[in-house]
Amino acid sequence: MARSSKQKRRCDGARWRKGGRFNEIKLLCDSHLPFWFLGYNGHNNMKNDRNNFAYIDGANLHKGAKSIGLDLDYERFYTWLGFKYGITDAYIFIGMVSEYAGLYNYLQRSGFKVIFKEVIFDGNGKPKGNCDADLVLRVISDFYERKTNKAILVSSDGDYASTIRFLIEKGKPPIILSPSDVQRCSILLKRTGAKISYMRDFMDTIKKQL
Repeated sequence: MARSSKQKRRCDGARWRKGGRFNEIKLLCDSHLPFWFLGYNGHNNMKNDRNNFAYIDGANLHKGAKSIGLDLDYERFYTWLGFKYGITDAYIFIGMVSEYAGLYNYLQRSGFKVIFKEVIFDGNGKPKGNCDADLVLRVISDFYERKTNKAILVSSDGDYASTIRFLIEKGKPPIILSPSDVQRCSILLKRTGAKISYMRDFMDTIKKQL
């Protein structure tokens, strides 16, 4: 789909602030998608917020995306998080396995701050590294140190329900972005009353382009 000169100028000038620097948003140009589809109106959707952090359960994201048939483009996903939620930092928690070094480099190049969890291997040689505790600790630590204005949790796992309720009680209600669809997102998360969005609704924006 050809872009108008007006849209191209808007695309060339689109920038968002991260760590005191401005970064060109080139992926939107490459996507050939209209700005209204991305929810872009020249400003972040959360333009009045600052220091919004995304906390991503890497294993849950991978599993959830696979369950809905989403071939996730992490570069596009990172860019979309910036526009949709006004994030300044995106932490992805993931088990450290040497054979996936290429994936870790890709995630870091895409803009994510990768937090590694040491893994152990079961009797069948399958790696096991639960990152839940590390993610919760970072969320609570950032809250008490007042580093973030709003937390965006990317997971469908009910184990985070207590953390969600804690933030709500403290007057900092987070947003949940569920990689799984409505039926597979934990009922425990739904019972917290926090706002839940589903990645399925944004697949065309964040999937790999042919």
